[in-house]
Amino acid sequence: MSAGWYLRRLSRMGPREIGGRAGDAVRRRRWRSSLPDSPAVSGARFTAVLPAGTTAAVPPDAAKRLIAEADRLMAGHAEFFGVVRDDLADPDWCHDPKTGRRAPWGYAFDVPYRSEDTVGDIKQIWEPSRHQYLTVLAAAYAITGDERYAERVAEHLRSWWAANAPLRGVHWISGIELGIRLLSWVWIRRLLEGWPGAAGLFEDNPVALDQIWHHQRWLAAFPSRGSSANNHVIAEAAGQFAAACAFDWFPSSARWRADALRSLERHLRANTFGSGLNRELATEYHGLVLELGLAAVAEADAAGVPVPATVRLVLLRMTDALAAVVDNRLRPPRQGDADDGHGLIVDGAGTDRWASLLATGDAVFGRLAWWPEVTGGDVRTPLLAALIRPGAIEVTRPASRPAHFADAGMTVLRGPEEIWCRCDGGPHGFLSIAAHAHADALSVEVRHDGVDVLADPGTYCYHGQPEWRRYFRSTLGHNTLQLDGDDQSVSGGPFLWTRHARSRVLVADTSGENVARWCAEHDGYQGSVHRRQVELTAAARELRIVDEVSGPSRAVRLAFHLGPAITAELVGNRAVLTWTRDGEERSAVLDLPGQLSWQAHRGESDPPLGWYSAGFGRKEPATTLVGTGSTDGTEGFVTVLGFGSQG
Repeated sequence: MSAGWYLRRLSRMGPREIGGRAGDAVRRRRWRSSLPDSPAVSGARFTAVLPAGTTAAVPPDAAKRLIAEADRLMAGHAEFFGVVRDDLADPDWCHDPKTGRRAPWGYAFDVPYRSEDTVGDIKQIWEPSRHQYLTVLAAAYAITGDERYAERVAEHLRSWWAANAPLRGVHWISGIELGIRLLSWVWIRRLLEGWPGAAGLFEDNPVALDQIWHHQRWLAAFPSRGSSANNHVIAEAAGQFAAACAFDWFPSSARWRADALRSLERHLRANTFGSGLNRELATEYHGLVLELGLAAVAEADAAGVPVPATVRLVLLRMTDALAAVVDNRLRPPRQGDADDGHGLIVDGAGTDRWASLLATGDAVFGRLAWWPEVTGGDVRTPLLAALIRPGAIEVTRPASRPAHFADAGMTVLRGPEEIWCRCDGGPHGFLSIAAHAHADALSVEVRHDGVDVLADPGTYCYHGQPEWRRYFRSTLGHNTLQLDGDDQSVSGGPFLWTRHARSRVLVADTSGENVARWCAEHDGYQGSVHRRQVELTAAARELRIVDEVSGPSRAVRLAFHLGPAITAELVGNRAVLTWTRDGEERSAVLDLPGQLSWQAHRGESDPPLGWYSAGFGRKEPATTLVGTGSTDGTEGFVTVLGFGSQG
């Protein structure tokens, strides 16, 4: 990174964080030449097993998906972030198939992991080494008893341990990677219970013991701090806690467990609004944190370790909030960064992540009457439910489905025929750097029966492609209004914002049977205030958006990003939208502000415009409608989206 980036990053830290990072730097230098031996362990036994009969509760359809995925993995096939791999039968742990580069060997903290030219795409290298594909294979063994799956798991773990000595190479750089990897190892050992080689792979294996000890020593020494204490610190604490519960074999285990639990409890509260939404305002990280928290509670209950009531309370609120914001197809908002990160994977392809979380919430906390129905089954829910102790939590839960989350600034308007609209009037991300925020103040996201009509385009990438990173987190890359070609918030790097737009919700009225209203404003454009009003009229099946700008005359670009399933015919300032859902033709009409000149963009790369990213590392062309003009002499820009009849 440039010297300027380091100065900008330093400016977002407080004195305590600066002191902690200075101590980390000293420790890294000391560790370069002083790698202690892990303590000798004798008589270790793994006792955090699943109750008898647990796997019998796995629904047949979920087991079928799991086994199909496991067989694909056994053949060496996998896909990570849009890159299809055929080398997973015998992986090279430091090779990036996307760029063809191989991460250099050496002292971990010397590896320039942010440089794609030197290392390759770090996400492609790191992801297989989270060993979540091995938890899938271990789950397949637990369900089928087929030892081929267990033997492949053992082969790959031994290969990884041999190739990645403590503090050497790219896999010892990032705490979130170590934390999730530890959680995977705990579940691998649990799911391999009954296989004759399980103890020899873990508790009776000096190499495994050395790796587990050094992972925990690393996490105890280098926690994410201050402005970086987001989902990373929760993954670190959850992995450390899980390992210290299940692999309770070392002199430091009790201390590591206590410290990790304190960190987990504190940061779960800090990372979550009172409403239950995640403070990063990045939906996929809501899912990641919820998965990590549930997995940590499962380990605590399996080991008989008391957990503060606040931990379960936060997870309950997160689950209720998730149930509140999903659309009729159980899809949550597409807000902020998303990198397809999971806390625990034991399911096959095609399993609905959000349905699985709601099913687990039902099993652990009990569903409320207003929760959406969950159909289908998954593997993870019965496994977690077998470990987590049920029990009443003293809290008043919502009597009806919440629509406005004041602390998070999120409002969901719902209309007939499954019209769903998310309005964003919340803070610009979490902590001083708002690492996973997008410049999306006052943006809207509209779906019809689960289909993206006005879409949040997503994330696509983090490292290595700065022009694409800038676009997908930019103001122009969202359904909102841009002035003078500027973003509402000022970026200082790919995970750093140096100035944050401040938003406030003025009206959030979802109580009416026919009309729901929302209004908010932000101050991100210095010298001007952007105010947006949204009104959803049920009888007319119509969404009306009014944008107003106070202050001097400014150049305007107003963008509406259509989902990839939407075909648009733009004539003047009217766009006819058509799509197919479940074999039925659907339609809508988008009447755009006449004061602006409108143009359709699709799949443009110089500069990027007209794209949709369904998942990390994947993008596809989609239509974006952009109106250009100025604020001079206008009282407001009115957009009306009217939905046609089904059929």
